[in-house]
Amino acid sequence: MVSTKMIAITLGLGMGAIALPVGASAQEAADREIQSVSNHEIDIDALVQRMTRAEKIGQLVQRMGGRSKALNSRLGPDELDRVRRGEVGSYLHVAGAAPLRELQRVAVEESRLGIPLLFSMDVVHGYRTIFPVPLAMAASWDPEAARLHAEIAAREASAAGLHWTFAPMVDVARDPRWGRIVEGAGEDAYLGSRMAEAQVLGFQGSDLSASDTVMAGTKHFGAYGAAEGGRDYAGAEVGERSMRETYLAPFRAAANAGTASYMTAFNAVDGVPTTGNAELLRSMLRDEWGWDGLLLSDWRAVEELLAHGVAADRSEAAALALRASVDMDMVADVYADDLTAAIEADPSLVALLDDAVRRILKVKRDLGLFDDPYKYHDSSREAAVMLAPEHREAARQIAQRSLVLLKNDAGTLPLAKEAGRIALVGALANDALSQLGSWRARGEASDVVTLRAALEAEHPDVVYAAGSDSRSDDTSGIAEAVRAAENSDMIVLAVGEDYDWSGEARSRSSLELPGAQLELFRSLKATGKPLVVVLMGGRPLAIPEIAEEADAVLAAWLLGIEAGPAIVDTLFGGNNPGGKLPVSFPRSTGQVPVNYDHLPSGRPADPDLTKDTTRYMDLPITPLYAFGHGLTYTNFDYGELRLSAPAIDASNGSISVTVPVTNSGPVAGDEVVQIYMRDPVASVSRPVQQLRGFARIDLAPGERREVTFTLKSDQFAFWSRAGNWQIEPGKIELMVGSASDDIRQRVEFEIRGNAQGSIAPAAIATAVSVSGEGR
Repeated sequence: MVSTKMIAITLGLGMGAIALPVGASAQEAADREIQSVSNHEIDIDALVQRMTRAEKIGQLVQRMGGRSKALNSRLGPDELDRVRRGEVGSYLHVAGAAPLRELQRVAVEESRLGIPLLFSMDVVHGYRTIFPVPLAMAASWDPEAARLHAEIAAREASAAGLHWTFAPMVDVARDPRWGRIVEGAGEDAYLGSRMAEAQVLGFQGSDLSASDTVMAGTKHFGAYGAAEGGRDYAGAEVGERSMRETYLAPFRAAANAGTASYMTAFNAVDGVPTTGNAELLRSMLRDEWGWDGLLLSDWRAVEELLAHGVAADRSEAAALALRASVDMDMVADVYADDLTAAIEADPSLVALLDDAVRRILKVKRDLGLFDDPYKYHDSSREAAVMLAPEHREAARQIAQRSLVLLKNDAGTLPLAKEAGRIALVGALANDALSQLGSWRARGEASDVVTLRAALEAEHPDVVYAAGSDSRSDDTSGIAEAVRAAENSDMIVLAVGEDYDWSGEARSRSSLELPGAQLELFRSLKATGKPLVVVLMGGRPLAIPEIAEEADAVLAAWLLGIEAGPAIVDTLFGGNNPGGKLPVSFPRSTGQVPVNYDHLPSGRPADPDLTKDTTRYMDLPITPLYAFGHGLTYTNFDYGELRLSAPAIDASNGSISVTVPVTNSGPVAGDEVVQIYMRDPVASVSRPVQQLRGFARIDLAPGERREVTFTLKSDQFAFWSRAGNWQIEPGKIELMVGSASDDIRQRVEFEIRGNAQGSIAPAAIATAVSVSGEGR
């Protein structure tokens, strides 16, 4: 019989000694010692050495704990046995402080090595407190708003037991037919980079081990937003210059901000699926950029290497993904079931497996899970933080900042408090679910204040009629809407797309208003009553008739739980809209892509049809609404630009440009001051404009402030034909204004000499300072 007398056994792993029963094996001693060490003492290399191959592979496995609409539903006895055997490293579609505490307990107390699990979810624009969809938040041109939203989302998600969010999505998207444009920051690499880094900092905070932060999962590394024809999952044909300068720039900004993980893109770039692209992931992301975090596949993307036609079987797919440095396989169980066979066929994969395990264990250590695996599982904290009053207030303020006034003829807005009877028309005005957008995490429709509810609470005389919706061609409700309008003093019409028109696998071939909404608009316009359109949805829409005929148009996107109050505050002037478009609105579907930073042509577009130029014969040469466009209820005047110097050196040079801005209108308001650059003569053709900085400033009537942008020489580099970042000598044009098509001032300076740049210029934040001079 084995004695229970305790003796000390020293294992020589650099972790001290622990007490074990006499007769315990050295293997058991090592296992228990690993379980006993604190987060700061954990020796990852020693832990990897103690792991069996099956346990190592288990760390690379992420499984479903449920479905997005049935969280935790798969966590039955068989699944818990997998955890006990060390066959799982992470779960998604799980939530709840109490149930996840029990799941974590099984991992750390009943498995051989006691390695904690990672719990994850797509917390894209809020957990329970749902904020505007990311495209709308980008319209705020306010990185601090994006950071604050992520901080609150992390606070709520971590209280529910989660460690990891699959956000931010930073894919640059220039084709609004792509449904997932709603999840990102639009068409521009610089604006996208600022929103990317802000959200990473918001999710992760200054201390990833803090119990109220979560690990950011920046996605989808590659060129997912460049999917051909805007069809989700389709391949992208993107040259290396565009790839590096545009599509990868926000990912580089996220890396600089410290993102602890990335998710790979589903699609292929130039025929190579990203999840198996070693040149992109291992050579560029890891070796060139020096990033060493956790790299996760997207949903079943490792398995989909077979459908892409680059792997003959699952074992080959596992080998391709591991060679590309994909650390974790999301839900496909390709690593779980087929990586062993791949290793037996190619033993060189063993070292790559160990590297992947180390990276996964490192993020678990950095999250503090070895130190206290239960710190995310406080049910009282979970109850206290969800939908906290300060969270709702932040959601309302960010929604207000995300609204974009597209048109406002004759001062139609703001409405007077004595506006008389208002006919509120449109199914979207009463659609709470749609305001949650896609990826609503744990948001509930009952949390939403709709436009109808808010307007009826604010104004004493409102009559509502649905008229028509975005899902049906049924026109039977239009007559009722017309009667309501005829008996009212003015019309507020909510049209656009409901939440399910945009998001993953929600690409559209047409950007025109769906359903019978345009017929509804025409019928209401015919009444002759003042007509304000509130345009809702998750993408730019082609609305030339509305842009021409409506008296005012307010882009309201999908604004989250405080959508209604934010819109109503703006309609009545309590909030002066200051948002700007993060993506151009086309005149028709056939005009896309119509991004502002296109390359020049040998025959630049000319409105004169007698000239052969790069244009469509049946459309004007401009977008309907340009990138950066957005009106307010006041006016802003720009003074002359001042340069700090007429020339700078290519190597380590910098230049400052200062512009005075004055609110010359009657009310306080925000202006987003934007600075663009152009390199007019270079060894490769350069875009006609590129955003290089912005500042959202608030000004009282008559107030004047000076905005100074300081740019480094690296920000004028481009990816050269030699395959490096090159800064060339010559003239640079700087343009400052209120939108890409509303440039108020221009200035030129000279770059002297040649130099090599460092990273994608759009990933580099321009230093901005604002000084006030009073009225």
